[in-house]
Amino acid sequence: MLVDSNLHFGDAHHHGDHSSKIVIKNLDFWYPGEKHALKNVNLEISDREVTALIGPSGCGKSTLLRCLNRMNDEILGCRLEGEILLRGRSIYDSGIEVSKLRRHFGWVAQVPNPFPKSVYDNVAYGAHIHGLCGSQKELDEWVEQCLLAANLWDEVKDRLQEQGTELSGGQMQRLCIARALALKPEVLLMDEPCSALDPLATAKVEELIDKLKRHYSIVIITHNMQQAARIAQRTAFFHLGELLEHGDTEDIFMNPKNEKCQAYVTGRYG
Repeated sequence: MLVDSNLHFGDAHHHGDHSSKIVIKNLDFWYPGEKHALKNVNLEISDREVTALIGPSGCGKSTLLRCLNRMNDEILGCRLEGEILLRGRSIYDSGIEVSKLRRHFGWVAQVPNPFPKSVYDNVAYGAHIHGLCGSQKELDEWVEQCLLAANLWDEVKDRLQEQGTELSGGQMQRLCIARALALKPEVLLMDEPCSALDPLATAKVEELIDKLKRHYSIVIITHNMQQAARIAQRTAFFHLGELLEHGDTEDIFMNPKNEKCQAYVTGRYG
C-alpha cells in the first residue's frame, strides 16, 4: 500500500470505512475580472472511492480540481470563499505550507507529460527532492514499487534508462501516474487522463484506477459518460459553476433528478 500516513497535516486517518476524505463547504471562486467560476459548491469526497466530475466544458470542473491542490493560488487576482477540509482540517489555514499540502494530492494531466528524463528518474525525482528515501537501495525499491502500482513495471523494467517520452501514449500516462504515486499522496486528481489515449490504452488506465481506489481517494474529470459509469462510485454534475446534482453514479445515470443533468447524461446536449 502506497499511502504514507506520517505526513503532518493534522492526523492521518486511514479508516477502513468510506469516510469523507475531503469536505467542500459553500465554495465560491472568482477568476480575475470577477468571473464567478464556482458558485456555492457543497460536496463530500469519500476515501477509497472514485468521484467523477462531469458537465459541459467551462462549467467549473477543472477550477474545482485546482482548488483542491491550491494550484489556483498561482493566478494573480483570483478569490476564494468557503472551505475545503482535508481530513477535517482547512487546506487554506494560514499555517499550512502549500508545497507540503500539494504532496497530498497527486496530479495527472490530460495529456501525458513525463519529464524529459529517464523512466527511472521520472519516478525517482520527486521522492529524491522530498527526501522520501534514505538510500539508493530504498529509492530503487520505491521506483519499482510505484511502477508496479501503476501496472507498468513489467513493460519498462528493462527500459528504465530510456527517456520517459519514448514510451507509448498509454505507457507515458501510467508513468505519470507512477510519478504522482511516488510522492505518497492521499488523493489522486485526474483531469481527463484518457482523453488523449486510444481505447486499449484507456482500458488499461481504467483498470489501474479501479485498483488504485483501494488505497486512494480519486477525483476524475471525464467527458466520457461511459467511462464515468464504469469507474466512478460517485458522480457530481456541474453546470455554469454550480453543482446541480451529485450522488451514487448509478442514480445519476439511471435516475437523475435534475433536468439539465438528465439531458447531459443521456447525450442530448453537452
